[in-house]
Amino acid sequence: MLPPFLPVLVLLQGAPGAKPPSTPACEDHPRIELSQAPTTMGREICVSPGSMTGFIFDLPASVELEDEVRFTQVLRSPKSISLVPPRDMVPGERLRLTARLGAGESQQLVTFILVANPGQAARQVEVYRDRRTRESYEQEIDQERAKNQELRDENQRLRTRLLGSVGLRGLYLGGLLEGTGVKARRLGKDAWGGQSSTGNLFMREGECYRSNNSVAVGIRLQNKGAEPWSLTEAQLRTSSGEELEGLKLGPSEAIAPQEEGRVLVELDTALGAPRGELTLHLWDARGRYIQIPHVSFP
Repeated sequence: MLPPFLPVLVLLQGAPGAKPPSTPACEDHPRIELSQAPTTMGREICVSPGSMTGFIFDLPASVELEDEVRFTQVLRSPKSISLVPPRDMVPGERLRLTARLGAGESQQLVTFILVANPGQAARQVEVYRDRRTRESYEQEIDQERAKNQELRDENQRLRTRLLGSVGLRGLYLGGLLEGTGVKARRLGKDAWGGQSSTGNLFMREGECYRSNNSVAVGIRLQNKGAEPWSLTEAQLRTSSGEELEGLKLGPSEAIAPQEEGRVLVELDTALGAPRGELTLHLWDARGRYIQIPHVSFP
């Protein structure tokens, strides 16, 4: 009998850590109005080693950065600061960024907490002490429209691909019925016991596959959160922290709250198959993720 995830594996043929502390929901382009949401607590902003995050203020600001000497790059101007976090910043680590807006008696102090979240970083943070301009709102609407259109286009491409490669015909045309065929291995108790997530996501079962030209991981997830979850990004990392390039995501529908669904991540092995144990990270567009360790291919 073929493993339960094998039909999904067919669809993508030919396409090529330690448990972290809790991390915030990551926004790509957060906009913060201090006049509407004043607080003395630090606002958490996702950063990622190797990725630049910029802060733009609506008036001159003096910025202090905790452990600035560790940062790979820091660029300042009177109304902005751009930074690349330390290479040794571990997932969940927090560093403080303090900004003093304005001058004199009207000066306002605001604190941000930079939280390391590999692969998930805010590209630009806009900070407004006073009300945002109409142009800023219109820019945000345009960006959201473009993002939604991109997601719709990607969904259509995946559906087209799905219709073009189903059943044993897809296996045969992909050369997977020759020789040893497709090998499968079920994820063991180490993966079950080591999984961690935000957003109340849980792995129910998982299998690893190896074919003539690719490997893949199929996961059945349960969404116990209050919002739908849909896979938009994935990472596979070796035990030394190296990220494998060229991952392809299987077509999957959003997993409704309190429901289960399947996702698949595939890697082309033309340059060599990964060996040893890996860690799989899965994210949705809002930064909610699940991390599954002890992934190995047959």
